[in-house]
Amino acid sequence: MQYQSTRGAKLGGFCDILLQGLAPDGGLAMPSNIPHISGKTLESWRGLDYADLAYAVMHPFIGDIPEDDLRAILRRTYTTDAFGSADITPLTRLGDSNTYLLELSNGPSLAFKDIAMQFLGNAMAYVLETRDARLNILGATSGDTGSAAEYAMRGKDRINVFMLSPHGRMSLFQQAQMYSLQDKNIHNIAIEGVFDDCQDLVKAVNSDAAYKTAYHIGAVNSINWARVLAQSVYYFKAWLALGLPAGSPVDFCVPSGNFGNIYAGYLAKQMGLPIAHLIIATNENDVLYEALQTGHYRARPAAEVEKTSSPSMDIGKASNFERYLYNLSGNNAAQTAARWKTLVADGAIDLQPLMDAIRASGFTAGRSDHAARLATIRETYQVYNRLIDPHTADGVYVAKHWRAENKSERPLICLETALPAKFETTVREATGLRAPRPAQFEDIEEAPRRVTVMANDVSALKDYITAALA
Repeated sequence: MQYQSTRGAKLGGFCDILLQGLAPDGGLAMPSNIPHISGKTLESWRGLDYADLAYAVMHPFIGDIPEDDLRAILRRTYTTDAFGSADITPLTRLGDSNTYLLELSNGPSLAFKDIAMQFLGNAMAYVLETRDARLNILGATSGDTGSAAEYAMRGKDRINVFMLSPHGRMSLFQQAQMYSLQDKNIHNIAIEGVFDDCQDLVKAVNSDAAYKTAYHIGAVNSINWARVLAQSVYYFKAWLALGLPAGSPVDFCVPSGNFGNIYAGYLAKQMGLPIAHLIIATNENDVLYEALQTGHYRARPAAEVEKTSSPSMDIGKASNFERYLYNLSGNNAAQTAARWKTLVADGAIDLQPLMDAIRASGFTAGRSDHAARLATIRETYQVYNRLIDPHTADGVYVAKHWRAENKSERPLICLETALPAKFETTVREATGLRAPRPAQFEDIEEAPRRVTVMANDVSALKDYITAALA
């Protein structure tokens, strides 16, 4: 399988784009084709454990890692020790309803990002070893990507991590999870701004081809195709866990800010998984909801990005939306590049010509707010004895209202995003309870911190990286 940028550049094989991050032309890596899985093949996957299912889903996209080595990487990644159960991503029914929670938050950092990030850590270490190379990962996080990446990469000899986060805009637990790490290859940088400023800094460094090459800059954000690919696996796992007859469609509701997690579901659908609807759940930063409601995708400037109680979704520009528009255009790189040029120039893209295709692809959206989150956390606990985090609550709230409005009886799977312990203040406000946390994270907020606060300045960031690697 070869890859190219959404804007046209040829990028090489999987191992190349695994280490590359953002494409040289500013676009995102995409495979030359999406393999289609027949219903018969999907049926044959029933009963596979998670590592073998991951191999079945992912290997058509990974032609440059030998089968035995790829299977070994996946078996090393998806273990009971790392994820708490052999299921890796258990599916739980909410009472006797036809709504389910896909548990994605049992990994080392207690967030769904672990599912893909643990694979990235092991795959990157493998490729770097075979190439006798080093990689300096530059990433941006709105809360969970950072800790998942750092826990996956800590102590790896050939990898350094430089993780940007918005200063003061993550939960105290999220901050402590990242900033308490003392590993020498982990560098936390708190940017005076919002997540989109962090993301823009990552893109600015990546756009400096000479600097990127000289300092071996890579990425682990959802701009990295390997993240999206690894996340697509749990959509298959969820459908198979329901035990439905062949071809039976289901709906998924996904809390989404940067469009990566739900795009992984769209990838699974393109591959042949019977998904009827992909429901985007947004918070008050409802860029994606607005886009699907109005046919007008407008990137929010930093000043308009609200600070909310589901902070990992406090995002004004959804990077992975570019991948989706690329697919809708028939994989037309020139058309995609033109649309993104318009976004940069005007701050918006007119989606009206694509609205029929968007509806046909199964995407729809809803929005939540602080009051709705609190009520949903409280109700889910009282009715189902299940404590959920505020981002998952956004998803459960939107799913409930979407199902009622559409009178749907299909199974609807809500993707859990994090354990409630990561957002203790909001959970306590909703229920009066202190969310339980794993023993290793007791009193983590009191741990010594190792973090650098920095202005939103690309030159200062480059100087920091250069000095750290000297």
